[in-house]
Amino acid sequence: MHDRTDLPEQTGPADRDRHSSTRFPVAVDAALRAAGWQPGRWDIRQAEEWADALRSHASPAGHQHAVFPAAVEAWAEFGGLRITASAPGRQIAPASVRIDPLSGLHLARTLGDLGRALETEVSPLGEEGDGQAVLAIDTQGRVYSIDHTGDWYLGPDIDQALATLVGGIQPERLVSG
Repeated sequence: MHDRTDLPEQTGPADRDRHSSTRFPVAVDAALRAAGWQPGRWDIRQAEEWADALRSHASPAGHQHAVFPAAVEAWAEFGGLRITASAPGRQIAPASVRIDPLSGLHLARTLGDLGRALETEVSPLGEEGDGQAVLAIDTQGRVYSIDHTGDWYLGPDIDQALATLVGGIQPERLVSG
């Protein structure tokens, strides 16, 4: 169960020094491009289909998903990608990532609980590995991972979250406060 949670500090400027000419670190940019991403990628039609599917789904107990602009924008840019690291991780093994919000379709209650603990709304984003963890995004664009060991803060936005996951940066555990 999730309790009131405090978010860790954002990553500092030292981590931004390893960026290529794009907005991502070189290794993350390479992995994204290998997965089919390119600057300007935007599939709003697919993102809206996912939004409709999530809005229309309710758990047997009546829990429903939150859908909001930050989630739809992340789905439009990165949705459908399967991203695999092309380099070793900086601190831990890099995670493969699949951006598909329907991977969290049956987790409305879990995501709702996390949202209440964070005093925001949370929507599914995708998954790490082959379902080892669900990825979620909140109304401000912050990204989280939820697995059997706990809840993890991946970054203040999707860019930092992808850098954390694909770059093999140790995420910070959400702690009860």
